[in-house]
Amino acid sequence: MMSTESSAINRQPTPVSCWLRLGGLAALLAGSVLQATPIPTTLTDFEVSGTQVGDAHPGAFLEADHCASCHQISEQDTAPVNSWRGSKMAHAGRNPLFFAQLATANQDAENVGYYCLRCHVPKSVISGNALASESAALSDSDRQGVDCHFCHSLVNPDYVAGESPVRDETVLAALESVPEYYANAMFVIDPDGVRRGTRPDASPYHERELSPFHTESALCGTCHDVGNVAVSRQGDGTWRYNALDTPVDDEDPWMQFPLERTYTEWKLSAFADGGVDMGGRFGGDGVSVVSSCQDCHMPRTAGRAAIMGPERSDLRTHEFAGASVWTLDIIGRHFADDPDVDAEAIAAGMARSRDMLGRAASLALEEVGGALRVRLFNETGHKLPTGHIEGRRAWLNVRVFNASDELLIEYGGYDPLQAELDTEWTMVYEMVVGLSEDAAAVTGLAPGPTGHMALADTIVKDTRIPPRGFDRSDFELGGAPVVGRDYADGQYWDDVYFRLPDGADRVEVTAWYQTATRQYIEELRDNNISDDWGDTLYALWQESGRSPPEIMGQVAAATSPFVRGDFNDNGALDPSDAESMLACFESETAVTDRCLIGDFTGDGRVTCEDFDSLDAQWPGPGATPRPMVCLLGAAGAVSVPSLSGPTGAILALTLLLAGLLGLAWRESGMT
Repeated sequence: MMSTESSAINRQPTPVSCWLRLGGLAALLAGSVLQATPIPTTLTDFEVSGTQVGDAHPGAFLEADHCASCHQISEQDTAPVNSWRGSKMAHAGRNPLFFAQLATANQDAENVGYYCLRCHVPKSVISGNALASESAALSDSDRQGVDCHFCHSLVNPDYVAGESPVRDETVLAALESVPEYYANAMFVIDPDGVRRGTRPDASPYHERELSPFHTESALCGTCHDVGNVAVSRQGDGTWRYNALDTPVDDEDPWMQFPLERTYTEWKLSAFADGGVDMGGRFGGDGVSVVSSCQDCHMPRTAGRAAIMGPERSDLRTHEFAGASVWTLDIIGRHFADDPDVDAEAIAAGMARSRDMLGRAASLALEEVGGALRVRLFNETGHKLPTGHIEGRRAWLNVRVFNASDELLIEYGGYDPLQAELDTEWTMVYEMVVGLSEDAAAVTGLAPGPTGHMALADTIVKDTRIPPRGFDRSDFELGGAPVVGRDYADGQYWDDVYFRLPDGADRVEVTAWYQTATRQYIEELRDNNISDDWGDTLYALWQESGRSPPEIMGQVAAATSPFVRGDFNDNGALDPSDAESMLACFESETAVTDRCLIGDFTGDGRVTCEDFDSLDAQWPGPGATPRPMVCLLGAAGAVSVPSLSGPTGAILALTLLLAGLLGLAWRESGMT
């Protein structure tokens, strides 16, 4: 039976002897410069189970225009083909961002493009053009993307007698290797193009099989749980390059370096465990509890699925809306003369994506002791944001105004002309990958953060907000760890604090999402030495507003009078607040955390100067408690290793006496 729980929690670890080693590859490429000499990976390195080139009959698969004769209804925008035409699925084979990524990926690791094309342009596997691994080899039919006939010919690799179509058993038996996981582009299609649907009462004019698989999230996992099959997980949790010209030893996606974990994130969430009542936020007409990918991305509505079909109250739209507003925009711009690109459908798809982004998050504000706490909730069934690690990010912007409506300060400011984000005083939610020292030695590239995703073997940062039902250990096991942020089990929100300046009267808070950063677009342009897609993408980026950020949530509120340093929010300074100040002294994370409540000076830290300010406002009783170094007049903490020799002994004695004196003051002030 096929595993529906990739790397199940009780799974036994793969023996170390089974892990593929770096040694042979390192010896082959030591000292090489990757830009001049890509890693000589072969098609075998990216071989995965499922349908292969030559397994399906190209003539059996029709284009979307043929399906439109019945499933496109002029007066119904929600009909299957109508809504699909404005989706990323319809234009996956026309995406300039993907083509620019494809070119640089092939420069980094030869033939990796075949693996990418299996999901982005799956019909190229049917035509055989995927073997060339590059966009120039694609036919007009390939560029139809993820179209009607392809999706409706998908076969569940896990055959269930009495449930799966009977012919599926024959289809699976003919494969060289049947997938054991729903991931890594390991799709299986009916070689004769026999279509599948979900309505027992449907009577189409073509042959059709009833398929429960098309209602399940597992189908989506096929291309939305992707690991780099040439980079395998080791027994110690790190990742290393496989030996060359060798298929992956373990096709479990959790055992490969994560490129996308959307399906895993969903599978480990509360949405997959019985569903979540979202009160109508997702799911369409009359839907409260949502569970599957289809519930959110194929919402229900009233209408007909075919011109001659019955009116239904639960028609699934085929809009597949995500966060891809900008990507659809540049597709429409670049392919404006393509007869298969409908400008009105593109505009409708962009509008649906904006609507989806507006449902993906919510905000709540709380004012505490001179700081504004912004709580950003993840309302989705996966991380926020989720998807491919291609420069996408989300962040918080806070603008504070005085009573005269003058802007006092802005956190997380974005310059649209330069496409630059001020990240110093806000929280950015993103995933950043990098190269380990070993990978750097092999590739000739610098270790650390990288835009060379096909070569990445390290997660440098992943601060994205997890979904409801989050369990830290499960996500780590699934290759979707949190890195650089601390989320407790069950937490599906993040709290970020912003200092309110004196005179604050009101605030405006916005949660923004952006598909691609300036840095990433410039990397794709500058690193491309094989075709024009890097330059084309950059020109489109400039023309379209430089991947303008989109609003996920926005809220405004009036501020109240506050007492700075009032950690317990009781309206006065007291010993409890002083204790909190002491705990925050020189905190390394004070820029966006709760310690900003004690930041009197506005430098983003609780320092001795802040204790001076606290002392000036301290109502008593007794003196203000202070760190020892502040009692000595020092600006910061004293390094213990520096206390050596006679001078160190004298200083240590002085610190001890000061500490005793400070303790006496503290005791007198606390009682």
